[in-house]
Amino acid sequence: MSENIYGIHAVSSFLNTAPERIIEVYVLKGREDKRLQPLLNQLQNLGIAIQQMNRATLDKKADGEVHQGIIARVQPAKELNENDLDAILSGKQAPFLLVLDGVTDPHNLGACLRTADAAGVDAVIVPKDKSAQLTSTARKVACGAAESVPLIRVTNLARTLRELQQQHNIWVIGTAGEATETLYQAKLDGAIALVMGAEGEGMRRLTREHCDQLISIPMAGSVSSLNVSVATGVCLFEIVRQRIK
Repeated sequence: MSENIYGIHAVSSFLNTAPERIIEVYVLKGREDKRLQPLLNQLQNLGIAIQQMNRATLDKKADGEVHQGIIARVQPAKELNENDLDAILSGKQAPFLLVLDGVTDPHNLGACLRTADAAGVDAVIVPKDKSAQLTSTARKVACGAAESVPLIRVTNLARTLRELQQQHNIWVIGTAGEATETLYQAKLDGAIALVMGAEGEGMRRLTREHCDQLISIPMAGSVSSLNVSVATGVCLFEIVRQRIK
């Protein structure tokens, strides 16, 4: 089974991180683009098949996604699970993890992966149920981060959080609008797993009960909450700021 990825940046990032998984590439016939041509040269040098297509055919393959004149058909990556966490955390003095509980929008998943990559997160953990899949949309929004940041799907999120606490001494910090301690008051260095809940609903009850600490983002305006990917960026980079002191 294969999947498609769309857009110049997404295909370029995939080429740099996992070229062996690219099966073939489809490009818009007659398009001459300064950004596209170097990418096509790289693909040709690796012996990857390139098919030229008219716009109608390429649009149909893109299934409504913005493709920027290029689509790559790729082999899907092996899905990571609980058993892969130990290897990822092994040897890390202060692991930095992002946990997404109930984030079902692939755009938000992609944006969170992109921010996680920029912040230096070691892995993103999501539950198998009620969680967005790593679709072509999520990959495109992630701008290559879907290939560089391990995405761990776990069967039981509460159990995984407990194992992080007990076996790896990781402090689990959850975000909740009603938390009295703010992001900027909390001590956020050391080994940390940041838990972000679904937009609107927040974390599930069992997830919340397994957090060591709850924090909130202070809101000064009229809106009561932020988009989950925006809130994730705010929290991750406050952690980064405190970790590099």
